[in-house]
Amino acid sequence: MNTQLFVNLHVKNLEDSITFFSDLGFTFNPQFTNENATCMVISESNFVMLLMEKYFQDFTHKKISDTVETSEVIISLSCESKEKVDELTERALALGATFSSDPMDMGFMYSRSFQDLDHHIWEYFYMDPSHIEN
Repeated sequence: MNTQLFVNLHVKNLEDSITFFSDLGFTFNPQFTNENATCMVISESNFVMLLMEKYFQDFTHKKISDTVETSEVIISLSCESKEKVDELTERALALGATFSSDPMDMGFMYSRSFQDLDHHIWEYFYMDPSHIEN
């Protein structure tokens, strides 16, 4: 069985989040989309569920984090080149994302991060395949 990954994030405005991530190139599964939630497709086995805060609260007894003040997770997505990292990060910033931290260039790995409309931290990174041991 192929294990699938579903990351659940709370959002304040589902329509705005769908527009933001659509403009970044992501698609959504209409089977799992309604007024409370949507399923954003990262790859054929990786997904992000964007849930309205009130609906998200139904899945936990804990207080929802204030993402302006705290970080609950950093979502990292790989890219095929450093240029693609820059392109996607700049596009996110132009679409209303906010700066998160300076680019990190470790030689074999390059990354940039931003905060989405709900202040969740996203990171695009490129790792030089010649530095990955088999």
